[in-house]
Amino acid sequence: MHPSLKIIIGLILIVIGLGLFVDSVIPILGVLGTFGIDWLRNFITVLTGVIPIFLIIVGLFVVWLEMDELRAQKELKKEKKK
Repeated sequence: MHPSLKIIIGLILIVIGLGLFVDSVIPILGVLGTFGIDWLRNFITVLTGVIPIFLIIVGLFVVWLEMDELRAQKELKKEKKK
């Protein structure tokens, strides 16, 4: 698939997603447009559930990187002593 076609598809998806959020705040199409789904409230619920998991994963990644950095510094000191 050509990159410009992928960009166009991505932009269409962005517009659809933004349209769903706007429609949940200001009902433009009425109940038939969103099938009675409050997209914005559902997004906020998912986001509040994902943030703690994201923080845990980022924290584990930082700890892992820093432990690797300490290990590399120790090995570098050993090599300098030799």
